[in-house]
Amino acid sequence: MSTLFETVTFNDLEFKNRIVMPPMTRCRSSHPGNVATSLMAEYYGQRTDAGLIIAEATQVSHDAQGYSFTPGIHTKEQIEGWKLVTNEVHKNNGLIFLQVWHTGRMSHESFHNGSAPFAPSAIETPEDTTVWIANKNGNGGAMVRCTPPREMTLAEIKRVQDDFVNAAKNAKEAGFDGIELHGANGYIIDQFLRKSSNQRTDEYGGTPQNRIRFLIEILERIVEIFPPSRIGVRFAPHNITRGMDDPDTPQTVLLAMTKMATLDIGYVHFAEVDWDAAPDVPEEFRALARAIFPNMIMVAGKYDLEKANWVLNKGYADLIAFGRPFIANPDFPTRLKNKLSLAELNPDLLFGGGSKGYTDYPRHEET
Repeated sequence: MSTLFETVTFNDLEFKNRIVMPPMTRCRSSHPGNVATSLMAEYYGQRTDAGLIIAEATQVSHDAQGYSFTPGIHTKEQIEGWKLVTNEVHKNNGLIFLQVWHTGRMSHESFHNGSAPFAPSAIETPEDTTVWIANKNGNGGAMVRCTPPREMTLAEIKRVQDDFVNAAKNAKEAGFDGIELHGANGYIIDQFLRKSSNQRTDEYGGTPQNRIRFLIEILERIVEIFPPSRIGVRFAPHNITRGMDDPDTPQTVLLAMTKMATLDIGYVHFAEVDWDAAPDVPEEFRALARAIFPNMIMVAGKYDLEKANWVLNKGYADLIAFGRPFIANPDFPTRLKNKLSLAELNPDLLFGGGSKGYTDYPRHEET
């Protein structure tokens, strides 16, 4: 019987437990420059009870941004900022990967000098699809509807792939133990995967084999930067929000996983829908994913201890990510293991601001 709290070894990595702190956008980077800060280092350093931390989604280029105060990994200053974070995590005996993204059409013209963001196809998101834009002092803001995108040229596709590769190089220089590509929740990799957002007629659209090409070509290059065991991809095949309703997505993701298995990619990270009354992931899909992919599978959603142990012992997953509990409980794995009470987060302080609602949540013994 596997348990959440046992040590796990995978190739050259040793996880102190099977609990992962997943990437969560908090919008605390410094501006201008979108640079990680000492406050961010403190935040991640507080949460090293996790077997693995995956740092928040981070821009691969200047035009990858979709939200205010999200960090980047494409300038020297940004690399130096992230070194503060990795040094603090390693000092506390933690492991940390960096999730990298390009938001594609999930963006706003204010991040592009008034121009439209680009995407695989010029298909706008639904009216209720929004991004967070801060006010002038960065302590508040509003959710604003995304600007309709324009279609990427082939040259832009190649350039964005280059940006992902450079981001991997920069993440390694910054001291990260590995890297995760954000291929979920309607951002650019996910936009290429789905017919609802990708209606191209060239080699990056049409068939499932063409729609996964953008991702696979990036992976084929970054395995030369990080060992494959230290690379992961996040998918959300059953999330149909943000105009991403394509019933073929689960099969497309399984096809991508087949290719990833041939590259010996370290893990797949499934972001499961977690709103109330959302349908559970079909067990048939879990079994197919496990049969296709021989390396680690991570799942994130509305997991509790019982559900986590169920999915581990069915063999459908190897690592369990718990998102929001880590925000208000920096020692969440310890609290879970010892059945201690959990603090509640303040949702008004999720995005932007300073230490309040960020680094001021105490460990259990400090309460």
